[in-house]
Amino acid sequence: MAALPALLALGATWLLTGCTTTTSEVASAEQAAQAQMSADQQSADALALKEGDVIKVSFPGVPSMDATLPVRADGRVALPLVGDHAVAGKSIEALTKELLALYEPQLVSKEVQVSLVSSSFTLYVTGAVLRPGKIVAERRISAFDAIMEAGGFDKARANLKAVVVVRQEEGQTKSYTLNLDQVFTGGQSVPFYLKPFDTVYVPTKFNWF
Repeated sequence: MAALPALLALGATWLLTGCTTTTSEVASAEQAAQAQMSADQQSADALALKEGDVIKVSFPGVPSMDATLPVRADGRVALPLVGDHAVAGKSIEALTKELLALYEPQLVSKEVQVSLVSSSFTLYVTGAVLRPGKIVAERRISAFDAIMEAGGFDKARANLKAVVVVRQEEGQTKSYTLNLDQVFTGGQSVPFYLKPFDTVYVPTKFNWF
């Protein structure tokens, strides 16, 4: 009987040990979740309409109103009967619902269709790359992809741990520093998707003489 308390104590210790979660494990889980959220948000941003895109707005009940419209630099298009309307930053699905509500009072057939005709935008890559300059992207593109489009980085000079993306956002110039070296070292690296007119700068390594 004396051994029973000892066995119970041992079992309790084993249960407590088995249920313990270390701080590092919690931190890793939180970091993974935050990285996934960031990736999901950037994917959503990459699928949104942007300046330079061309969309087609179709009215099955009134084909004569069909129009192919470029998204201007101000993020707007000139809609039939409605005039200028902001579309940049919206998904095709969201814009379709919005236009359906907008046109509904004027349509007998309550149908509006929106499709993406083409998607291209300009960005710039400079610094320690082989072919610095302007790139016209016809698909969503990450900072790493843009560097590859610019001929790749200069292996002798490029510092991929401190790549900078410069962006005009909300009337301000903002910069984002990326560690793209993780792509080659096997570390976790969430793609950083670019927006129109972004500039990707690959700095050079600091050398002691």
